[in-house]
Amino acid sequence: MFFKYIRSRKPAKKPVGPLDDRAIKGAIKDDKAIVEKLNDFFASVFTAEDVGEIPESAPSFVGDESEELSWIEVSLEEVLEQIEKLNVNKSPGPDGIHPRVLKELKWEIAELLSVVCNLSFKSASVPNDWKVANVTPIFKKGSRGDPGNYRPVSLTSVPGKLVETIVKNKIVKHVEEHNLLDKSQHGFCKGKSCLTNLLEFFEGVNKHADKGDPVDIVYLDFQKAFDKVPHQRLLCKLHGHGIRGKVLSWIENWLKDRKQRVGINGKFSDWRGVTSGVPQGSVLGPILFNLFINDLEKGVSSEVVKFADDTKLFRIVKTEADCEGLQEDLTKLSDWATKWQMKFNVDKCKVMHVGKNNPNYSYSMMGANLATTNQERDLGVIVDSSLKTSTQCAAAVKKANRMLGIIRKGIENKTQNILLPLYKTMVRPHLEYCVQMWSPHLKKGHFLKKKNS
Repeated sequence: MFFKYIRSRKPAKKPVGPLDDRAIKGAIKDDKAIVEKLNDFFASVFTAEDVGEIPESAPSFVGDESEELSWIEVSLEEVLEQIEKLNVNKSPGPDGIHPRVLKELKWEIAELLSVVCNLSFKSASVPNDWKVANVTPIFKKGSRGDPGNYRPVSLTSVPGKLVETIVKNKIVKHVEEHNLLDKSQHGFCKGKSCLTNLLEFFEGVNKHADKGDPVDIVYLDFQKAFDKVPHQRLLCKLHGHGIRGKVLSWIENWLKDRKQRVGINGKFSDWRGVTSGVPQGSVLGPILFNLFINDLEKGVSSEVVKFADDTKLFRIVKTEADCEGLQEDLTKLSDWATKWQMKFNVDKCKVMHVGKNNPNYSYSMMGANLATTNQERDLGVIVDSSLKTSTQCAAAVKKANRMLGIIRKGIENKTQNILLPLYKTMVRPHLEYCVQMWSPHLKKGHFLKKKNS
């Protein structure tokens, strides 16, 4: 109740829309029209897969049949364990089954649910209730009138997600046992995070920049990555990772005949079929996506680091040959995207030239020159081409001060037991997010003067 009150004191979140409509040369303000427009847009980005020419995936898995992940059998204990982990404050999916119901009645439900799970795996079929999703549009940045600036997050059946968790755990165990996931991937990986991604990448960049070597960093942006994954190519990749038999058939059925509708303020669009992609908001989607792009940098000589679909690479560029080598790597990445029917958003791909003697080479992808940038927000941290962190420090302080202002104006009782929890939950996270990467490391002149005085 305390934090519910605090959230109520924050500035209200801006609503979805109104959306721009070129057809009527105006704005769409009605909620029902907005959800229909958004659902139409979300459906328009799906990939029309060319199933006639599915390329072969180089196998990452080299074990024998006994080591393949081809069968799953669920025990009553596993189901009880997953029910126990449910968050009762989460919303139910389209089927209306609330997580609190599952948790309160776990002893009555668990056995039945384990039977349903095993029947599902044995028949390699997924109940239709687990294939539908209510989509919530989440605003990213840019104009609120552009449907392309909203991310579709799927809210699916709670029992369905519980089963997805069991499948995901089996896949993760298989991948870890056989060391199948490339070390460059930091997204949705145990023991890795945005921080490890940034530390590993900029450790390499700073090592060369400290020696005075020029470095070029390229930030890549996939266009609607999670929504564009072609299903048959994804299944081909999973087979190459040793996920076969009934498990592969179950995943194929889970991907097939999915439907979604967009909802805001109690208004819903009509149902639309989902023909490609892995649902954002699902439990199984992230690991499937990681395996799909696992071989993205194969044959690339530059240093590549990924966080799910966020990809960046760098290379020392002392000579023109070095620059041409980076260009060749970008061409290989473009070829991979074409082969697997993914697409880079070239307009959002950026190049950052680091170092005084940088040749400032012009790079291109898919026939278009890449824009250059001196500052880029990398996983929430502002990176400058000077590799100094002043801008990030100022941004973090600004956010923290804004939160302090909300606390100062909204809380009358300023005792320690009130202010301390607020400071820890609302202010410190802004100052501590990935601080190990951007913590100030330069001794400024005024600090030295103050110390001497």
